[in-house]
Formats: sequence, C-alpha cells, structure tokens
Amino acid sequence: MVGFDQVVTTLSVIIPTRNRADLLNGALKSLELQTLPRDSFEVLVIDNGSTDNTKAVVESARQVLGNVRYLYDDTPGLHVGRHLGMKMAKSDILVYADDDIEAYPTWLEAIEESFHDQEVALVGGKIMPKFETAPPNWIERMWEPNRQGTRNIGYLSIIDLGEVIKATDPYNVYGCNFSIRKSILLEAGGFHPDAMPKELLLYRGDGETHVSKFIAEKGYKSLFHHRASVYHMVPAHRMTENYFCLRAYNQGISDSYTFMREKIKKNKPTTINLKFDLKKVIRFFAKYINNDKRRRYNFYLAYQAGYEFHRYNVMNDQRLYDWVTKDYYM
Repeated sequence: MVGFDQVVTTLSVIIPTRNRADLLNGALKSLELQTLPRDSFEVLVIDNGSTDNTKAVVESARQVLGNVRYLYDDTPGLHVGRHLGMKMAKSDILVYADDDIEAYPTWLEAIEESFHDQEVALVGGKIMPKFETAPPNWIERMWEPNRQGTRNIGYLSIIDLGEVIKATDPYNVYGCNFSIRKSILLEAGGFHPDAMPKELLLYRGDGETHVSKFIAEKGYKSLFHHRASVYHMVPAHRMTENYFCLRAYNQGISDSYTFMREKIKKNKPTTINLKFDLKKVIRFFAKYINNDKRRRYNFYLAYQAGYEFHRYNVMNDQRLYDWVTKDYYM
C-alpha cells in the first residue's frame, strides 16, 4: 500500500469553466460559506475560452475570498483545465469541482479531514440534485433509493450513499466532486479527455474514469464522506429522454475509447459492427416515452450508436487513432 509523507493542511479547489458565468458565480458564492478557514484553501478557476463575464465573476470572488486565481487556456477539452489547475496548484490535495455545483458549508472541512488518513487517495461525497423544475415521474423513479438505501443517476452526475463515512468504490466518486492527492493523479498519468465541444465529439475519452480505474487496480483507498457533499444543478433540458439519449451516445464514445485504447495498446484484434443513426433511434422510439422498458432500450441503442460509430472512426481516421493511443494528455 502506498504511503504518504505529510498530513494535508491546505486544499486547492480547481473549477474548469466555459461561458457559464452565472452558474460559476453560485459555485464561488458557496465557497464563501465554508467552515474551513479561508487561509486553508485556494481557488483556481480555469477559463476554457469564455466570451461572457467569467473573468469579472472571478475577480468579484477574489475580493471576498482572497486566494482566488484566474487562469485561461482555450484549448478544447475538460482535461486541459484540469491539468492546468494541477500544475498551478500549491497544495498536494486537488479538489475538482464543476462550475454548476453549490457546496455544502462543510464540504472543504470534511475533505481536509478525510485526507488526514494517510492511506486515502481519493475522496467524494454526496452530489445532490438541484432540479431547475420538478422532474418527470420516470426520473423520480430512477432517483428512488435501492435496497441498500443508496441512489444514483450517473447520467445526471448525482449520487447519495447516505449519512456515512466509509470506504467506497472509486467509481462512486464523480468528476464534479472529485478530490485526489496530486501525487496519485501524476502516478495515474493525469486525466483522459472529456467534455469536448460538439465538433470534436469523437475526441472525448474516459475522463476521470481512467483515474478511478487506476486507483481501483492499485488498491488505493477511496473514501465517501457525507459532509464532503455538493448540490449539482439539473436544468430542465437534461430531464428529457432526448438528453438521456445524447448522454448515452456520449457514454458509448467514452467506453469505445477505453476499449479501443486497451486493445490497440495490447495488440489485440478489434471488431467493427454496424453504425447506428442516433436521430433515427430517437424518432423511432419516441412513441414509447411513457414506457420504462422501451425508454431503457432507447438509451441502450443510443449508447450502442456512439460506441460503434467511434470504433469505426478510430479504425478509419489516423488522427483519431493517434489521439486515442496517446500515452499522456498532460
């Protein structure tokens, strides 16, 4: 098991953002209410090419919080901001958050406390939904607790493992509330691509899932802390079948990336199946919008569409092939 040299006393909160100044403002306002003393954490906002008033929002937050830094890099991809934040962070504990979260007041205090355990490599907590409008019945059913009393909807990045502090599967730590030792992130080779713009969709990868997989394979400890929690905005347009289909399609691309990368690097054969047309899938099954079984099948077909389309293109586009097989993206 890995050992760590020093108990953490400082955190670096890293928030990549692009053209969502209003949401970012809410996230930064929630940091003003943290129970952890302000001199115990810094905030790095990484602007990935905004054209709105993002910089002004960061400057306003700096007037209150003090230790806030604004960094700019318009190279496409969420991994760009994540890595720039890692390189510029002063702390060995990196607290990654999305720009559309609002932190519990105890968020940073609980994260700092969790890393006092020298065996802990990764920390997460609840990601509770902040629904813009009342969710439809089918989403309410998805959000109901299971037999273990836990609940999650991965496509909305929300999860609730209860009022507990416990070791957890690293895959239960989602990217919008993802705290990790810098040394472990470097050991993993950094993040893989994620959240690419629409015109570069085929260049998305498996993001922080790659890091979670690395932690799981190494046997490093991941911790769930119920006070290290955030609220996550769920806008109305995400509570639709169309959004879930698009999210499933994107997940198919990400999973194909993982599959193709591993197979190619191990010189194992890959197979290419039929391509799907996502729009046709959505139109064909639209009449089943009130049927849970058909809805799930719709999502599955959308996922398959993304998966097979990505695999086909990897084998027929040298630039994409080279991108998927890169050693590092830092």
